[in-house]
Amino acid sequence: MAGLTSAAGLLALLNEQENELKRYALEQLNEVVDLFWAEISDSLVSLEVLSESEDFPHRQLAALLVSKVYYHLGEFDQALTFALVAGERFDPNSKNLFNITILENAIDLYTKQRQSGTEIDARLESIVSGLLSNSLQHGAHKTVLGLAIETRRLDVLERAITEAAHPEEMIAHTVNVAMTVLTDHKFRQEVLQLVLRLLQAKPGEDDSSLCHCCILLDRPEIVLSVLARLISSDQFPVALQLAFDLADRAPQGFVLRLRDELVSLLSRPEGQTLDQSKVQRLISVLGGEVALALGLEFMSRNNNSDLVMLNITREQVGRSTVCHSATILSNAIMHCGTTNDAFLRANRDWMARSSYWAKFSVVASIGVIHKGHLSQAKSVLASFLPKEGAANDSVFGKSGALYALGLIVANHGHAEIDYLATQLSKAEKLADQAAAPTVQHGACLGLGLAAMGTQNEKIFTQLKNILYTDNAVSGEAAGIAMGLVMMGSGNATAVTEMLQYAQDTQHEKIIRGLAVGIALIHLDSQSEADSLIDQLLGDKDALLRMSGCHTIALAYAGSNDNTATCRLLHVAVSDVSDEVRRAAVTAIGFLLFRTPEQIPSVVSLLCESYNLHVRYGACMALGIGCAATGSKDALSLLDALAQDSSSIVRQGAFIAQALVMLQQPNTHPKIDATRKLFQKVIADKHEDMVAKFGAIFAQGILEAGGRNATIALARDHGHMDVPAVAGLMLFTQSWFWFPLGHCLSLALRPAAIICVKSDLKLPQFPIDCAAPASAFAYPPKTDVPKEKAREKLTIATLSTTTRAKARAHKDKKEDDKEKKEEQPAPMAVDGASPAPAAPAAPVPEPTTHTLNNPIRALPEQLPKLSFPATGRYFPVSKGPLRVGVVVVTDTRPTEEETLVEVTALPKEDGEAAPPAPFEFRVELEGE
Repeated sequence: MAGLTSAAGLLALLNEQENELKRYALEQLNEVVDLFWAEISDSLVSLEVLSESEDFPHRQLAALLVSKVYYHLGEFDQALTFALVAGERFDPNSKNLFNITILENAIDLYTKQRQSGTEIDARLESIVSGLLSNSLQHGAHKTVLGLAIETRRLDVLERAITEAAHPEEMIAHTVNVAMTVLTDHKFRQEVLQLVLRLLQAKPGEDDSSLCHCCILLDRPEIVLSVLARLISSDQFPVALQLAFDLADRAPQGFVLRLRDELVSLLSRPEGQTLDQSKVQRLISVLGGEVALALGLEFMSRNNNSDLVMLNITREQVGRSTVCHSATILSNAIMHCGTTNDAFLRANRDWMARSSYWAKFSVVASIGVIHKGHLSQAKSVLASFLPKEGAANDSVFGKSGALYALGLIVANHGHAEIDYLATQLSKAEKLADQAAAPTVQHGACLGLGLAAMGTQNEKIFTQLKNILYTDNAVSGEAAGIAMGLVMMGSGNATAVTEMLQYAQDTQHEKIIRGLAVGIALIHLDSQSEADSLIDQLLGDKDALLRMSGCHTIALAYAGSNDNTATCRLLHVAVSDVSDEVRRAAVTAIGFLLFRTPEQIPSVVSLLCESYNLHVRYGACMALGIGCAATGSKDALSLLDALAQDSSSIVRQGAFIAQALVMLQQPNTHPKIDATRKLFQKVIADKHEDMVAKFGAIFAQGILEAGGRNATIALARDHGHMDVPAVAGLMLFTQSWFWFPLGHCLSLALRPAAIICVKSDLKLPQFPIDCAAPASAFAYPPKTDVPKEKAREKLTIATLSTTTRAKARAHKDKKEDDKEKKEEQPAPMAVDGASPAPAAPAAPVPEPTTHTLNNPIRALPEQLPKLSFPATGRYFPVSKGPLRVGVVVVTDTRPTEEETLVEVTALPKEDGEAAPPAPFEFRVELEGE
C-alpha cells in the first residue's frame, strides 16, 4: 500500500465484527509485515486467537501473518509452527528469505523427528515431501539424496538414484555417504540393502560396487554368483580384478567363507560347466597369496633402503639399551616386506647384546622384514621356532618367533592358525613353568594376528582360558589377541566376558590388554557401541576409561562424527588421569583421518597444553590422521613440538613427522630438513635417550619398506583399511610395551601399481607420467663417511732455522723475477686459438617420462599416471589408476610380448633365494 506510514488502521479493522473486513486487514498486513512487523507484534495475542479460532474462516491467513512476525522476531520454531497452521496459505515454492528460513527449519525438525522415531505432523510431512519431489523435478538429485539419507526416507533415496542421469555415479556416492556420514548402524545397513537391490536389478552394470556392498553386508553368497556369472560369460579378467579387490578389502573371515563356497561350487552340477582352471585361479587369488607374492616381489626388487644411514645410527647409539631397541624397530620398519635381513646378519655380534625381552623384539623384527612371505614363513624363523627336545633354547627367542610368524601372515594366516594354536597349547606343558607365560605371550599375539577378523569361537575360547590363568605377561597378550580374533564383530557376549574380567583382575597389564581388545571388537560399529562407551567412560578405573577412548576411536574411525569428537575433547581437558587424556587426544586422529585438513585446527590448542601427555597425544593424532599426506599445517605444529621442553613430547613429534612425511616427493619443502633433524638428534651426545628413541624410530618410518611402502587408511569407494587401523591402534600401545611398535607394519602396504594379465603374468610395458623423472625419484642415499686423514704433529723449530728459511725463500723470489724479465714478450700471431668457450647451458629435463610395469606410485603421482593411448595393455576396471594389483587386457594377443620374471625371491649378490636366516646363540642370564 503506497504511502502507508503505520499499520494501526489495519490492526483496528481486526476488531470489527465482519469477517470480510478482518480478511481484508489480514491480507494487507501480510503485504506490509516486513515494514511494520514491530508494530504488528503488539497485537500478536489477538492474531494468535484468530489463527486458533475454529469459527473464523480465514484462520490460515492469520496464522501466516503470525508466522511472519515470529520470523522477524527471530523465533523460528514458533514461526514454523504457525506456518504449518497456515496450510495452503504457506507457499513452499516461493523464493523469498522467509520461505527459505521456514523450509530449513522444517527440514531440521522433520529430520530430528524421523531419526528419533517420534510422530510427525501430517502438514510437516506434506511440506517436506513436496519440497523433495519438487527438487527431483528440477534435477537436484544429489541434494535430494543427501536429504533422503538425513531424513531416513528410503523411498525418496531410491527415486533420487533411479531417476538420475547417471545412476552408477549416484550409487557410488550413496555408498560413500553411507560409510562416511551415517553413524546409525541399522539405517546404514538398510541403505546398503537398497543399493544392493538396485545393483542386482542390473547385473553387470557395476559389479565392483555390488561386491563392495556384499562385503559391508557380509553376503559372500551373492559375490559367488557374480564371479560365476563373469566366468561363464567370458569376462574372467573382470572376475579376477574383483578377486584381487576382495582379497585386499574384505575381512579374512569373509574371504575364507567365499573360498569355501567356490570350492564347493566345483562339486555341484552348476559348477561343472565352469572352467576349472579359472576357478582355481580365483581361489588362489582370494587367499591373498598371489597379491602378497607380487607385492613381495616388487618390494624386494625395488628395495632402496639406506643401510649406510642405519649403520651410522648403530655406531652412534653406543651401548644404550633404549637406542638399541629403537634401532631394531627402525631396521624392521625400514625393511618391512623387503625380505632383506642383511643388517641383522651383518651385525650379529651387536645383536647378541640383546637379552630377555629385547631378544624377543629382535626375533619379532624378522617377521616385519618378511611380512607377506607366506610360503617361507616358517623357514625364515626355523632357527627360533619351538622344537621338540630343544629345552635349552631361549624362551624369549621362541616367543618372539611365534609373534614374528603372526606378523608375517597377519590377516592371511588361515594356514598357520592350527600351528600357532598347537604351540599355545604346548606352552602350558613346558617343563619350566616359569617360562610358560613368556612363550604364551608371543603365541597369543601371533595367533591373534593370524586369525584376525575370523571370529573363530574355538580360538577365542583358547585365548580366554589363557586369560583366566591371571598371569600378567600372558594375560595382556591374550586380551589383545581376543580382540583381534573378534575384530569388528561387535560380539556382545565376548565384550561382556572381557569387561567383567577386567573389572575383577588386579593386574594392570591384563586390564590394558583387555582395554584394547574390547575396542577392537567394536571397530567400525559406530552408534552400536554407544552404550558400551558410556559405561566405560563412567568407570572409576582409569584404564577402563582409556578403553572408552579407544572404543570411540575405533567405533567411529573415519566417521568425522562431531558428537564423538566433542566427547573426546571434553575427556581430554577434564579427566583426572594423564593416560586417559593422552588416549582421548590420540583418538581424534582416528576419527578424522578421512579429512586430514581438519585435524591441525582441532588439536592446535591442545598442542599448547601444559600437560605433556596431551601434547604427546596431539602429536599422535597429527601423525595418524595426516599419515602420508605431507600436510604443511600439521608439520608446522609438529615443528614447534619437536622443540618441546619434554623429551617425551619430542619423541612423539619425531614419530609423527615421519608418518606425515611418508612417501612424499623430493620437491616437498620439509623433506630435507626433517631428515637432517633426525640425524642431528641421533648424533647429539647430550640429547635425552627418550627423544633419541623417537628420532631413530622415525628414521625407519621415513624409509619404510625400502622407501616403497605407504599408509592409506581411507581407500577407494570410501572403504576403510581395517587391518591398517587396527595396526595403528596397537602401534600406539608401544607407549606401554615397545614390541607392539612392530604392529605398525600392519598399516604399511606397497606404494605400487602392479599390472597383471588374466594368466597372472606380468607384462613389461610403459606407463606415462606427466611429470619430470626427478619429481618422484628416490631421495639420495647417505654417502659413505670418508676416513679422516691423520693429523701430523707440529715439529718444534729453532728461531735461527726459521730466519734461514725466510732468507732462502726471499733469494729464490728475486732470482725468479730476474729470469722473467729476461724472457721476450710473446708475438701476436694471426689465427691464434680463441679463448676457451663458456660452458654449455644445462639441458632442461623433459617434463614427462615413462615407467615400466610394475611401478612405484606416490600419492601425488597417481593423478599424473596414465596408460599410453596407443598402447597394448589397458585396465579392465574403469576410473583412475589406483595403488595395488591392476588386471589388464591385451589388445594385441598375437604379437610377441616381454614378461617380467617373477620368482619366489630374486637372487642378489650371488646368494640363493630365499636368503638364509641369521642365527646366533647367546647364553642369557636367568635362562
